[in-house]
Amino acid sequence: MTPALHKPLPEIEANATGGVKFTPQAFAGKTVVLYFYPKDNTPGCTTEAMQFRERHQEFVDAGAIVFGVSRDNMASHDKFKETLALPFELIADTEEKLCHMFGVVKNKIMYGKKVKGIERSTFLIDTDGILRAEWRGIKVAGHVDEVLDAVKGLQQAVV
Repeated sequence: MTPALHKPLPEIEANATGGVKFTPQAFAGKTVVLYFYPKDNTPGCTTEAMQFRERHQEFVDAGAIVFGVSRDNMASHDKFKETLALPFELIADTEEKLCHMFGVVKNKIMYGKKVKGIERSTFLIDTDGILRAEWRGIKVAGHVDEVLDAVKGLQQAVV
């Protein structure tokens, strides 16, 4: 079941770095940012992760938890997280359950061949587990600022 805007997230469970198990219930009461990216250690994904890292404290101050999600395995995520000193966890969606649920698996053309890949996308879930915003097919430049503004907007709506 694909999550719909302004509706609760369906039941999901995923393993993340640091021994964290992601479920909507586990993070009830927290704003959650799920950003999907194609692959660890690639230029665009590294830049995006570093931008989330640089603004991480602002997300925390706004009451949000950030998770990166890709199809990479836990060993790749652990290395990527350590290399970049990422202060947030990475979800290893090796079976593509989250990727398919959120509809981010797309056919792409790479070097003239059709391949299945992840469309860079971000989802914002509020403290009640409701999907409040989504950004699909995004460009890295300026995206983290836009997500942070949306998180702060949610926070102000609650106050």
